[in-house]
Amino acid sequence: MICKMGLTADHVEMDFLDGRQGWKSSGDGKSAKPISLDGAPLSHICLNDYGIGNNIMIRNSILQSLRIVILSTKISLLIPFGPLAVLVHLFTGHHGWVFFLSLVGIIPFAERLGYATEQLAFFTGPTVGGLLNATFGNATELIISIHALKTGMIRVVQQSLLGSILSNMLLVLGCAFFSGGIVFSNKEQVFNKAAASVDSSLLLMAVMGLLFPAVLHFTHTELHFGKSELALSRFSSCIMLMAYAAYLFFQLRSQSNPYEPISDGETKEESLDDDDEEVESPDISKQEAIVWLFIFTLWISFLSEYLVNAIEGASVAMKIPIAFISVILLPIVGNAAEHASAIIFAMKDKLDISLGVAIGSSTQISMFGIPFCVVVGWIMGRPMDLNFQLFETATLFMTVLVVAFMLQEGTSNYFKGLMLILSYVIVAASFFVHVDPVAGDEAERT
Repeated sequence: MICKMGLTADHVEMDFLDGRQGWKSSGDGKSAKPISLDGAPLSHICLNDYGIGNNIMIRNSILQSLRIVILSTKISLLIPFGPLAVLVHLFTGHHGWVFFLSLVGIIPFAERLGYATEQLAFFTGPTVGGLLNATFGNATELIISIHALKTGMIRVVQQSLLGSILSNMLLVLGCAFFSGGIVFSNKEQVFNKAAASVDSSLLLMAVMGLLFPAVLHFTHTELHFGKSELALSRFSSCIMLMAYAAYLFFQLRSQSNPYEPISDGETKEESLDDDDEEVESPDISKQEAIVWLFIFTLWISFLSEYLVNAIEGASVAMKIPIAFISVILLPIVGNAAEHASAIIFAMKDKLDISLGVAIGSSTQISMFGIPFCVVVGWIMGRPMDLNFQLFETATLFMTVLVVAFMLQEGTSNYFKGLMLILSYVIVAASFFVHVDPVAGDEAERT
């Protein structure tokens, strides 16, 4: 039974589709009472119908949001791996399978976390949207790092954060350059050199922050042995956080959009026509995006606990070094959102956005993520420092130099992307045969 109401100053009408009920005006324009053909009062009927209709609308809205966010992508087929990892942990306790299943189970939620962030970015503007993409794109790595820090696995924290930087700078950016170069093979794609230069400078500053504690340790020149290195790390972390805050202020206030696309031989009118043709609108509302961000973050945090607890057992069961798991496998999963976004934007010839995702994410991890974990470890009483050991620091230094040289011309092609990807393969092979000198001391430090 569906009701239709019409209100005027003199009367109130309500017609039902079956023609059996209606409202009768009192004639004074102020009140009316519901009647039916048999004279029974109906004051409660329309209110009940309205409540039922409202519940149906809410239910349909939830189902529609679920369909758009979860069921519209094929990567959601990996979602059952997460609950399966929990079941395997409860009934078998096999660390190898728990690690593998939780690792795969995090992938769809990391990717959907990036999707929800992109939807929220529609309502915040390009600059804030870029910062949101970088922040929530790195949420997976930070969640895993905090769980590992709570359990005293400091080397896992250091190596996973380092691996995230390497993965973004070599693998993600390389795949973006390569895919964009294949699609637009008849031209060189261009990007904003000024923004890339600022990020490269910040990355070099991060390398400097990591280099001095390592040099201090390996040259045995500490003023107070065992204390100066940690004190320097904490001081440098505070300075790096201040520098990153100044960088955010520079982006938000001094620059309207640091990753503004550069046109390549196009007139302003042609660019406006292209923008009109490619106008995108959000798939979900702002409130839905915030709710989904909260849900995905909670689930990633839940699975990360199983993932971290299974790392050591998985290393033994699968005969894979912990360094390789921390530097290569964990960051690839954590960077799933950045990886997909960077490639998609590069194939749309929006290389500035791809650069903002890949290099911007690396900058945030190096200037915020790592110092933040040092400060959190300080609060927890964990001796988390910036001494990432000589091998890891040298790898980061060479990576930053290679990428800085790649970006200095402001152009990209598929060959540059291929070189970055192959460089990442060399890094991965190096960590597969690398023996961590601190691995044996981890238990003593905790």
